[in-house]
Amino acid sequence: MTTKIIEITAEQTIPIRHKVMWPNQPLEFVKLTEDDKGLHYGLYVDDQLTSIISLFINGKEAQFRKFATLETYQGQGFGSMLLNEIMHIAHTKKLKRIWCNARQNKSEYYTKFNMTKTNTTYVKGGIDFVIMERIFQ
Repeated sequence: MTTKIIEITAEQTIPIRHKVMWPNQPLEFVKLTEDDKGLHYGLYVDDQLTSIISLFINGKEAQFRKFATLETYQGQGFGSMLLNEIMHIAHTKKLKRIWCNARQNKSEYYTKFNMTKTNTTYVKGGIDFVIMERIFQ
């Protein structure tokens, strides 16, 4: 089994975003108006795109969004490999902060990447979210 992480197009992220995150919503629901301004990355296992993430850089900080791994590949470390790569990119670009809107029930996962919860929470589509961040020194 071989893995590789490469930059992909926003369009390539859509099927996994939809299937994993919001399968009961229309396809348009997972598209972002700012997708054309983001950097999109995919992790391939052999030749199968299995995990995706979108990075939006604004000055010295970035937000990652639409981080998803196909269900049959979850729990095997592929998402973690991809998120580690995003953290490396943020560090290489000398960003000061990286953040995300984490589902509350997944927030513990992000602590493994030195991310901490902020006091900002909200609900979208009946799901509780918390903004999590990592500050780079």
